[in-house]
Amino acid sequence: MVTIQDYQSPNLPTWCPGCGDFVIWNALKQALVQEGIGPMDVVLCFDIGCNGNMADKINAYAFKGLHGRSIPVAAGVSLANQGIPVIALAGDGATFDEGMQHFIHAIRSNYNVTFILHNNCDFGLTTGQATPTTPKGQRLNGSPYGVIETRLNPTQLALTLGATFVAKAFTGNMPQLIKLIRAGINHKGFSYIETLQHCPTYNNFQDLKWLSERVYDVNADAEYKNTRENAIQISSYDNARVATGLLYQDKESVSYYDALSYRQNITSASKDEVTAYSVKDLMKKFQ
Repeated sequence: MVTIQDYQSPNLPTWCPGCGDFVIWNALKQALVQEGIGPMDVVLCFDIGCNGNMADKINAYAFKGLHGRSIPVAAGVSLANQGIPVIALAGDGATFDEGMQHFIHAIRSNYNVTFILHNNCDFGLTTGQATPTTPKGQRLNGSPYGVIETRLNPTQLALTLGATFVAKAFTGNMPQLIKLIRAGINHKGFSYIETLQHCPTYNNFQDLKWLSERVYDVNADAEYKNTRENAIQISSYDNARVATGLLYQDKESVSYYDALSYRQNITSASKDEVTAYSVKDLMKKFQ
């Protein structure tokens, strides 16, 4: 039986007091335990940044890649070993600056990966610069006169790209986040979970109090319509309240690997089909 202690690491967290990463860290472990998934039965792919500091704070197979590159690593792992759940984590800066193309194509391909976005609207580890999700006009280190670019809406972007699983969580509601992670793991395809979190050091414009007063759970409404159009509408920044929960899911979703017709009757994992070949004879031609 899997327990939370199985995921304990001797390395202590180094996040600032009050950081939302503490909640995501705990929610991830709780979700895996509740799913009965042990540390050797999951792969966690982390990005550079505050979220990446979680890589050695959890006892599991963890890979810490380049900035903005956690999604392609996760996609490769999933395709090579489709029998193991793969979870990618990254911040809003890395995902929508350097990693935008990976986010777009992961949704387009519908890889069987659960992606948890840490959205605190700033680059926390590099002392509070603006990211694509920072509100227009907001002053931060690196933009002392205010952000001039239009603010990106990640939830609407994922929905309009055709994502088959789109959820939004809030670190002030850990039970909800646990539930969404578990649902994402069990979804067939790319599961996008945007997690609103507070950066207590650099984000004083969207803090825990501000979010707590505005968030609501759409799944608490029995009449909520699970349609892409409805999810896009309630995700607008123009709304006075912030919708959280499972906003949209295509329950008939088919992942990239499962859509490969030539793999339908093959039971082995791709990783087991790789053969080592000697290149000695080939190299002699170049000597």
